[in-house]
Amino acid sequence: MSESNIRDACDLTRQVISHERIWSGPIFTVDDDMVVLADGSEPIRRQTVAHHDAVNIVAMREGSDSSQPDAAAEILMVRQYRHPVRAMLWEIPAGLLDMPGESPLDAARRELAEETDYVAERWDVLVDVYASPGFTTEGARSFLAREVRLLPEDARVPREAEEAEFVPTWVRLDHAVEAIMRGRLHNPSTVMGILATARARDDGYSRLRPADADWLRSPESL
Repeated sequence: MSESNIRDACDLTRQVISHERIWSGPIFTVDDDMVVLADGSEPIRRQTVAHHDAVNIVAMREGSDSSQPDAAAEILMVRQYRHPVRAMLWEIPAGLLDMPGESPLDAARRELAEETDYVAERWDVLVDVYASPGFTTEGARSFLAREVRLLPEDARVPREAEEAEFVPTWVRLDHAVEAIMRGRLHNPSTVMGILATARARDDGYSRLRPADADWLRSPESL
């Protein structure tokens, strides 16, 4: 099979014969559906968590802009408490697409500034995924942000709740990759973003997609 034939595609042909929203909250809902996969087959029951899509950002600098003594590539990370797993996780900046009319790129710009006090001039798409397509609609887009600069103090947004604990930290890219391979990092957006960045850098950034590239998002996402 050729590379061009390996492509996910939307499929709206499966008949949903019943749909019930059994729980609803501000970030996600829970739906109960009966779905017919093929003509003449018995319907199957599936529960779906309809969730906001999300963006995440690998903010990177290297060369003369790097703080590393050997000018190595480094990325911006924060450490956040994640209550569902009762763990402190090292993560790249990220956030939900939960503001009406906001584009993924604008959301990424906002989240980077809110969580780290940095802005970037150059933006590209690294990779797109579904967070867990077996049960949730949530999709995630990873951006590579370069040509970064620190916001002046009077332009920074005060952080609240778990984000109030953030200490934005520059981490060597090669150290972050090694931490992934040794099982020390667990946030999926962080893992995919860092590994995609390392591969993109090895390729001379030749296969990055534009910041407004097409994105196969679920039509059922919030």
